[in-house]
Amino acid sequence: MILAARGDTTHARVALEKLCQTYWPPIYAFTRRQGNSPHDAQDLTQEFFARLLEKNYLADVDRGKGKFRSFLLASLKHFLLNEWDKAKAQKRGGKKTFISIDEKAAESFCAVDLPDRVDAEKIFERRWAITLLDATLSRLREEYVADGKKELFEHLKDTLTGERSAIPYATIATQLGTTEGNVKVAVHRLRQRYREVLRAEIADTVSSRDEVEEELRNLFAVLSS
Repeated sequence: MILAARGDTTHARVALEKLCQTYWPPIYAFTRRQGNSPHDAQDLTQEFFARLLEKNYLADVDRGKGKFRSFLLASLKHFLLNEWDKAKAQKRGGKKTFISIDEKAAESFCAVDLPDRVDAEKIFERRWAITLLDATLSRLREEYVADGKKELFEHLKDTLTGERSAIPYATIATQLGTTEGNVKVAVHRLRQRYREVLRAEIADTVSSRDEVEEELRNLFAVLSS
């Protein structure tokens, strides 16, 4: 997907806009942790992605040079160092909006629950991980809705994160009008598909399939730290 976003074609622009819309939360969280106000952080985030779109930064992405999150963070640091004053000087709303940012939701992306000593890069990594999980859950939900199983997904989605002992399979079975055994089978399939979709999401952001497992380990290490 990242390689498809390079260039000046309509297909490339659609792919790049999708990347921007998906991965802006870690960018916003990093920028906020640098001491910017919510409004300034939104402006800087918009401007950063505007540069990606307008200046074709992804032309420099090499399949053999690692992970997209590493490229994105390095590009962001370079942008903030060189464009800080210029970007902050832009009047709010004076430029085209490339991504939709809800201020209330955006503030929840700043990992404010973490200790103050946690630096901006760690917050970027954590928000990156959470963004991947959110994208995975969203994609999985779309699959279930397309198959006419929206109600099943809504009842089972919490089993992806809840402790097994806390999951009321019998209650879910009653709500769905089925048996507890069928619920257990459905949960097993959901979890299996979740793992597959998560790996697919990660594969879109690394340079080779060989890096997927390494990135998966890094994701859970970040979330558990």
